[in-house]
Amino acid sequence: MSAFLETRGLCFSYEDAEGVKHAALKDVSISIERGQFVAVLGHNGSGKSTLAKLLNMILLPDAGEIYVDGKLVSSPEEPDDDTVYEVRRKIGMVHQNPDNQIVASVVEEDVAFGPENLGLSPEDIRLRVDASLEAVGMRGYALASPSRLSGGQKQRVAIAGIIAMLPECIIFDESTSMLDPSGRREVMKTIESLNRERGITIIHITHDMTEAALADRVIVLSDGRVCLDGAPDEIFTRVEELRAVSLDVPQSTALLYSLSDLGVRLPERTLDAAACAGYIKSELLRLGVKIPAADGEK
Repeated sequence: MSAFLETRGLCFSYEDAEGVKHAALKDVSISIERGQFVAVLGHNGSGKSTLAKLLNMILLPDAGEIYVDGKLVSSPEEPDDDTVYEVRRKIGMVHQNPDNQIVASVVEEDVAFGPENLGLSPEDIRLRVDASLEAVGMRGYALASPSRLSGGQKQRVAIAGIIAMLPECIIFDESTSMLDPSGRREVMKTIESLNRERGITIIHITHDMTEAALADRVIVLSDGRVCLDGAPDEIFTRVEELRAVSLDVPQSTALLYSLSDLGVRLPERTLDAAACAGYIKSELLRLGVKIPAADGEK
């Protein structure tokens, strides 16, 4: 794999009403390979959404460089329209609230909006709309009104609209935070499918540790800087470091960590709840604890 997205020394500050600047990102340097599934974690105000907006050129950096597919796209001057257009064709973005991204009163018309703006033929638009709705499991809702859909279904329509643009990378900016558990599962299943089956590079900005555990890699931001970067099973064993920046760990990891404080020796890198339960059961049996058989077990 090769680097698809790269930042070098990226800095950005917001200016308040009094004209005072507040740094949101400080010297952020990351490299994301083509086809990776990367989760970005951080407490409120850590710089997560600012990073997403810079990568999609909604914001422009105060300093530092951004490379997309090996090409420098940031500069001290305002970028030309062609550069912004090319970046946004390569990198799509799904926002927190799907209602802010849906623009039409019929699902298939909303998904067609992006391809129409690309100047594609009606035949090509039809193919892209059908394929995109199929990819997110919403083909049967093509003629439905988005206002009648659940939150998870609306978000999948928003994702379909991005897929129809055929991006190489999709940034999900806390796209599950407003959804109920069922909606979150629907969207996460779609995100995993886009990455595993279609090879789309995914950047998933989230507060949810369970969602982050599904990624290939986790980047943790704190106070505008990268403080941790690695595979989920490595990052989530660093419990005290995560708690120091106001983050938690997946429940299975937290349980194993607490048991280790009591002297129970169990693997520390288990993110899967079923595997965690299996390890605990094995340890209890080793200690001679009798465990009642579950329904269906002999």
